[in-house]
Amino acid sequence: MKWLKLGKIFAPKKHILPNNCSEFAQSPQVLVKKDRVRIYFSTRVRDSIGKYLSHVAYVDFNKELNSVLGVSKHTVIELGGLGCFDEHGIFPFNVFDDGDKIFAYTSGWNRKISVLVDSSIGFAVSHNGGYSFDKYGTGPILSASLDEPFLVADAFVSKYEDIYHMWYIFGTKWKKFCEAGPPERIYKIAHAISKDGINWQRDGQPIIADRLNEDECQALPSVFYHNGMYHMYFCYRQAHGFRENKERSYRIGYAVSDDLINWKRDDTLAGIDVSEKGWDSEMQCYPHVFHLEDKAYMLYNGNSFGRDGFGLAVLDD
Repeated sequence: MKWLKLGKIFAPKKHILPNNCSEFAQSPQVLVKKDRVRIYFSTRVRDSIGKYLSHVAYVDFNKELNSVLGVSKHTVIELGGLGCFDEHGIFPFNVFDDGDKIFAYTSGWNRKISVLVDSSIGFAVSHNGGYSFDKYGTGPILSASLDEPFLVADAFVSKYEDIYHMWYIFGTKWKKFCEAGPPERIYKIAHAISKDGINWQRDGQPIIADRLNEDECQALPSVFYHNGMYHMYFCYRQAHGFRENKERSYRIGYAVSDDLINWKRDDTLAGIDVSEKGWDSEMQCYPHVFHLEDKAYMLYNGNSFGRDGFGLAVLDD
């Protein structure tokens, strides 16, 4: 794999976004329409007590991905009510075009006391071409279980031979690395299957080998089929010190499979890395790979977890 960077293509501060949001364009994910490419992302606003809420917005690009046609001015999907799993934010937001319906798999967040947050995966459907989404219910479709005790999130869904496949993350533990600091979350990538896209079978087992150490954090898997194999891109980082030290922050990882179940990791074959300088010189995170016409593209965030927007790369075949 070799990816040619096309630069940062969207900066949230240059646009008026819904829900009074002005910071971040995290986890860009694509819905290819007939006349445009719609890119959903999570953006943020501070609430009445100064804490962030994450909302979903989108930007429409032309099919050449070099011109913005417009951004959403409305609420794409409502946050959850009091006490709901998605009360304080939805991030990320994975969209799956199932033909006559457009599904969304949401990562809903809610604040905690002893640790920062917890998360679960929700389900929503659009009846108007992806303009807005209606939740399937108030609760999640995938949440904490005996083997996946917390932080179930980051769903990416594809369909192969009438079976829905979901790659997602779950938390294995919270860990304090220093007495004065807050507990840090540790999470791994897992896999589930479904016949209807709503009811899922899972076994709670990590599927991607650690590269850094057993406390490595793995996030946001994105899977696509190319040249006879299945390819997964994701991001990974150290569990502690990643906010202050760029050497411990997110990088993009890579794994390959011939059966969607067993994955061989080799990050040296990813074909993309941080730049020497600029908007993605300190970190790369939240990759999303998609096909458009006869090309494969990757959207991703750079420094500061996507505070200043997202960029694009194209696969050099």
